[in-house]
Amino acid sequence: MKQQIHPVYFEDAQVICACGNKFTTGSTQEVIRVELCYNCHPFYTGEQRFVDSASRIQKFQKKQEVAKLHVTKKKEIEEKKTATPKTLREMLSEIQ
Repeated sequence: MKQQIHPVYFEDAQVICACGNKFTTGSTQEVIRVELCYNCHPFYTGEQRFVDSASRIQKFQKKQEVAKLHVTKKKEIEEKKTATPKTLREMLSEIQ
């Protein structure tokens, strides 16, 4: 085995989570920053929470809003087509 090629191993490496939880472990890095840990991960806590670092949820919601607007515009166009003035014959047939 070659000497002097292995990284330095830290026995008491500090792991810091975004939720504020801290614990120690062994690692080749002295300080490790993570987004999720056992204290805040939805699998362990049982709560549903969305972790979205790439803003995928907002993009999806924006697409949904645009789709709703498109559907409502289609309905408005169809209503305008059906709301054309009635002929005299149609008005008379409704009265009877």
